[in-house]
Amino acid sequence: MPAPALRSKLFVDGGDAAESRRIRDRLGRLDGQTTNPSLVAANPAIKERLQRGQKLTRKEAWAFYRELVGSIAEVTSGPISIEVYADPTTTAADMLEQARELWTWIPNGVIKFPTTSPGLEAASTAVREGMRVNMTLCFSQEQAAAVYAATRGTHQTAFVSPFVGRLDDRGENGMQLIENILRMYQAGDGHVEVLTASVRNLSHLLYAIALGSPLITVPAKVLDAWTDQGYPVPDTRFRYDPGALKPIPYRETALDRPFASYDARHELTDVGLRKFAENWNDILSDVPAAARPR
Repeated sequence: MPAPALRSKLFVDGGDAAESRRIRDRLGRLDGQTTNPSLVAANPAIKERLQRGQKLTRKEAWAFYRELVGSIAEVTSGPISIEVYADPTTTAADMLEQARELWTWIPNGVIKFPTTSPGLEAASTAVREGMRVNMTLCFSQEQAAAVYAATRGTHQTAFVSPFVGRLDDRGENGMQLIENILRMYQAGDGHVEVLTASVRNLSHLLYAIALGSPLITVPAKVLDAWTDQGYPVPDTRFRYDPGALKPIPYRETALDRPFASYDARHELTDVGLRKFAENWNDILSDVPAAARPR
């Protein structure tokens, strides 16, 4: 039985084309996909190679990533996010150089930049050059406002990816950040869509649907759980239970300021950036130990 029609588009969050095909066949559709360095590093073919003691050169790793997203593009014609490599030292110019290459890989690619000052600067230029962007590792309303400002004037809808689960992990109600950003964006022109990310469980998925998040990216195991339960869809009686998670208060935030005037700093963004870089560097044979983020 295919999944019911929803206002929200469902992406799979993963780095394995075979898994994407399986999920598409279970749901009857797949609206898009998000990838990141950690997910690519966890691909079964990469893990098998590492188990044999064979790491990849940077050139081989990028070739693998390109082949992977090409395979995913055979599964879904929806947006496929491809992430630039960035660690805490990566400049906007470095990210933009990568983005120009990644943009040529597939016709339905979306370039992922981190929601940092260099990432916002790179994205601002990228949208002017006609690229479609997804700003990842967003953990605050202020960061989402900066994304709105940095991508103003884009000819294609931009995405912002607030990470729900990682806020939950430290005792904050991550789903409330989705509420707050959706509310804040109501005053905007609609050029940025919220892509609810770091979905950990069925409750996250159902509440994102209930809130009307335009896009939701979901790990295969959660989509499997949704399918196994017969595709429950929240109705007017649905209530999300945050338990003991600390509320994240809404803040009135103007969207008409220059993007550099917003505070794009967040410790979880820094942690996520380092983790993605570590996972990517761990599969490489030609990264000096001194260059690995700590």
